[in-house]
This record gives sequence, C-alpha cells and structure tokens, in this order.
Amino acid sequence: MTEWVFSETVFDKSSLGPASLCIENGLIVEVAPLARRGTEIRGAIAPGFLDLQVNGGGGVLLNADPGRISEIGAAHRRFGTVGLMPTVITDAPDVLTAVTDAIIAMKGDVLGLHIEGPHIAMSKRGTHSAAHVRPLDDNTLSAVKRLRDAGVTVLMTLAPEIVGAAAIADLVAMGVIVSLGHSDATADEAEAGFEAGAQAVTHLFNAMSPMTHRAAGLAGVAMERAPFVGLIADGIHVEDRVLKIAVRATQGRIFLVSDAMPTVGGPDQFDLYGATIRVEDGRLVNAEGALAGAHTTMAEGVARLIGLEVPPEDVLHMAITNPATLIGRTDLASLVGRSVEDVIVLNQNWRFIGPLASFVDH
Repeated sequence: MTEWVFSETVFDKSSLGPASLCIENGLIVEVAPLARRGTEIRGAIAPGFLDLQVNGGGGVLLNADPGRISEIGAAHRRFGTVGLMPTVITDAPDVLTAVTDAIIAMKGDVLGLHIEGPHIAMSKRGTHSAAHVRPLDDNTLSAVKRLRDAGVTVLMTLAPEIVGAAAIADLVAMGVIVSLGHSDATADEAEAGFEAGAQAVTHLFNAMSPMTHRAAGLAGVAMERAPFVGLIADGIHVEDRVLKIAVRATQGRIFLVSDAMPTVGGPDQFDLYGATIRVEDGRLVNAEGALAGAHTTMAEGVARLIGLEVPPEDVLHMAITNPATLIGRTDLASLVGRSVEDVIVLNQNWRFIGPLASFVDH
C-alpha cells in the first residue's frame, strides 16, 4: 500500500520546510521537498526525539530494575521519544554488572548505555550516592569491554580530574563516547579531558565547576570547545535566561536530554538509595527539599526552548540530529527508511500530539 502525505513543516536531517512523504507499508520511502502531494497533515512532522540520558520512566528506575528497560522506553514513547539511552547512575559494582547483562540481552532495542558515575567528583556528585563514588576500577572497565564487544554504544560521564587524561584516551580507544560531568575540574583539567578525546559534557551547568570572570571552569570550557553539549531544558535545572545564553554560546552543539526519573509516565514518587523522591511543584526533591533528578520529557524541553524564541529548526536539531550524530546514528535524523511509528507530529505550538502512524493508513 502506497500513500502520500504533505505538511508545510517537515524536519528531515537538519532542514525544515514544506514536503511530501511517500509511505509504503508503514515505511517512509521518499521525501519530496516543496512538493504538495497527498493528504495534508496539519502539524509539523519530524523523526522522533532521541534522549541520551534517561534514568527511568513508567515507575521504573534502571538502577533498581534493569530487567524492565522496555517499560522505561514505552513510558517515554508516549511523549515522542522513540530512541533512548538508559542511564545507570553511581551505585554498587554489582548494579552496573546487572545493567550490563540486561542491555546486552536486549540485542539493540535501545541506543546504548549511558554510564553516569561512579567515577566523579565527590563535591559535585549531586544526588549520586557518596558511598559508591570511587576511582575508575576493573569492574567498570570489564563492563565497558563486554558492552563494546557486544556492539553496544557506550556513553560515559566522568570527572576528568578524577579519572585522568590517559584513562580517558584509553576509553576513547575502546570506542567509548566520553562526556565530562559531575566534575569540579579546573579549566586546564577540562581542556586536558577534551584533548584526550572527550566528545561531550553532561547537563551543562549542573554538577560542574562554574564559569567566573577569572576561572572558566568546566562550564566555560564546555561552551567554548566541547564538540557536543548536553542540556536539560526544563527551566528548573537551568534558568530560562541562562538557557538562551547557552544556546547562543554553543552555536549549534547542544543535545537536549531529559535526565528523567521514574515519575515520567509513572507515579509521583519513587525510592532512590533507600530514600523517597517525590514530585513537588514540578520539581523532583528528596526529604530535605534538594533537587534529585528531573521530572520532564524531551517534548517539554523542545516546546520550552521554542517558547523562548529559539528557532524551531535549531531546537529540533538539538533533540534529533545532534544526539544521533554524537552516537554515530545519523540515520535516526532522517525520515527515509523510518517507520511511521517512529516519526512524530507536533501541533502549532510545537507540542507532541502523536506518532505519524495515528494520522495515516498503514
């Protein structure tokens, strides 16, 4: 069965404009820019969002329930995220081993694994457990080797001043995408991390040495030279005016992340390290009222940035093209070859309203 659909606003790879899509048996086989053919879709069409930092969703925390990764993915798909990297945060060594086993068993059903900690700075650990922060060890290196041998993409957040440039270079040689974060690095230490091959920075401004007028810190160095810059655009982790400054300073290098916890698509509280984390006025907080992860989605970040007058084409680039490029999956920024289940439709306010599959016969 062949069907054509048209929209005035189609995002494909990095361009935004009118186009018609040819759909055969549920797959997009052709994109005809500027053409007007078939049924009109009153909304923007784009490949689904890609989130490289997802701690949980649908009531499931990866660290606690690694066998339920598919439930995390299903929860985020409800909000337009069609590809994600489950993220295991600082924990006991056996937790990383269990998550590694689960990811390998999934045989490619996720984008890879994001290992965030435990090789981070104690002073910038945030909500990560102090009991499990430690230097780079054989347990982590063994898990990384198993993942890479199985063809799994690995993104790893670490502090350059804790791990050291030589170890970063070794990880890069193993095919790991190293991201600097949860770090109190000086500008020189941050520079050394990027020189050693680090490709990204994790959630800019959060849990890192700040930029001041006499010390660039990790935040300043990241904005100047990190190939890719992760950012949580919920208006809580980074204030709106600072979000706009970051967008201007990084000149197209941002990749949006949610840093989502189990409350996305799930109940309003969960347990982390034996303590209850709850949603309070849109914020995830612990018993002391301290911020403990994010209660947001990629869709909300996209709509927020566009509402701050960042051009829609630039924002979609952050939510689709840049994460795809960072992990070496540029095919995921393209419409051709994609299932209509993995292509999304956004309304006039740039809010997710459903997969393209809901608007076509297939």
